[in-house]
Amino acid sequence: MANEPATQTTARAAAEPRPADVSRSSKRRPFRSVVWRRELTKLLILVAVGALLGSFFGRSLLGCTLALSAYLAVHLRYLRSLRQWLAAPKLNPLPEPSGIWGEVFEALLALERRNRKRKKKLAEILAEFQASTAALPDGAVVLGEHGIILWFNRAAQAMLGLRPSHDVGIRVANLIRHPTFTQYIASETYEGEAEVPSPINRAVSLALRIIPYGNNQRLMIVRDVSEIRRLETARRDFVSNASHELRTPLTVLRGYLDMLDPETREGRGLAAWRMPVSEMRQQAARMESLINDMLKLARLESDVYEHKQELLDASALLHRAVEEGRAMSAGQHRFEASIQPGLKLYGRETEALSIFSNLITNAVRYTPAGGSIRVNWWDDDDGAHLSVADSGIGIAEDDIPRLTERFYRVDVGRSRASGGTGLGLSIVKHALERHEGTLRIESELGVGTTFFCDFPPHRAHRDESSPALGARAS
Repeated sequence: MANEPATQTTARAAAEPRPADVSRSSKRRPFRSVVWRRELTKLLILVAVGALLGSFFGRSLLGCTLALSAYLAVHLRYLRSLRQWLAAPKLNPLPEPSGIWGEVFEALLALERRNRKRKKKLAEILAEFQASTAALPDGAVVLGEHGIILWFNRAAQAMLGLRPSHDVGIRVANLIRHPTFTQYIASETYEGEAEVPSPINRAVSLALRIIPYGNNQRLMIVRDVSEIRRLETARRDFVSNASHELRTPLTVLRGYLDMLDPETREGRGLAAWRMPVSEMRQQAARMESLINDMLKLARLESDVYEHKQELLDASALLHRAVEEGRAMSAGQHRFEASIQPGLKLYGRETEALSIFSNLITNAVRYTPAGGSIRVNWWDDDDGAHLSVADSGIGIAEDDIPRLTERFYRVDVGRSRASGGTGLGLSIVKHALERHEGTLRIESELGVGTTFFCDFPPHRAHRDESSPALGARAS
């Protein structure tokens, strides 16, 4: 009972309109009722006066008609004024009548004032956006439907040679005529970046990225990556040149070490040098292997890519890589190979063999003696697939994403002791990318690791005599 008065008060408060509601309803109600009643009263009085005047001449109906015509003429006059104002508001100001037209004109003027304020605010926002993007070091180009240029900043103007007076309204694909960019913008997925030379300076490399936003609009970001590419080229050249320079003296060193090998010489004078010479030969061989891998990686990372492809007998290459793995294993591991005969691959032989050999030798290095290594090669509707599985030590989940980094080793001591350079999987990754393939890694500590190489369907080719699609041959 104590809460009842409060409840009733709350109910009454909820039922009573708020001040804002009262003001809105008080503004709407006259327009709906009072104004219309006045207009209707005015019309009835006008018709009555017309009928009364017409009755003096015995023409009451004619008097009503003339009164209605006069009423209609007034409305037509205001309609004409409204049309002229809508066509040119500044040249044709609205009249200030009373009654229903006064309410209509007042509402239109209020709406027009609100639109002016909104337009001014949008103009300020646009000016702020243009000022901020104009200060960016990267180029910014706003594209509309079909890639039409709507706006660009000063950086884009300098990088692409755009002219505000000529190029606004032109399709960007008509100004940047490069196959890479044409394919990039036609895909409409805009994944990654398109790298093209500048239209005004072929020595300048530009990275173009398109970001969709709003209603069928796009923002194209333009970055000058010339310095980055120059540094990458310098790095590759340094690695390649340094490797070549080291190769010659290393070959001479290995030759003399072979001559000093006590196993190839008679007499006991060199017996004391047996261990030092053997160690030097191993280190020289390891350095030579490292240099060869660095040269391979430098070639794979080179911008100069020979697109000429040949149809490779991948089955034969895999058998060759498996035999190399057996020789390296020296009978310490059990090999199982399930290689589909007749399944070929479009690519380059040296790079494909590098993929196969690196994966198999990697399995040999990280699988303890007595373990097993399984190699499978097959195809299906998704393309050709290679898997190399071992029963080795396995790889921690946190290490898997970094396995293809240069010189990354999960177990540094074990990798060096087994002769690994730390570049094998990086070579596999880059060679796969050149063949449009992908590398997948599945591993469990203490159980083993499986490497999968997936090649797209257009890279695979099966002979007519090969087994049915997806079958595996032992």
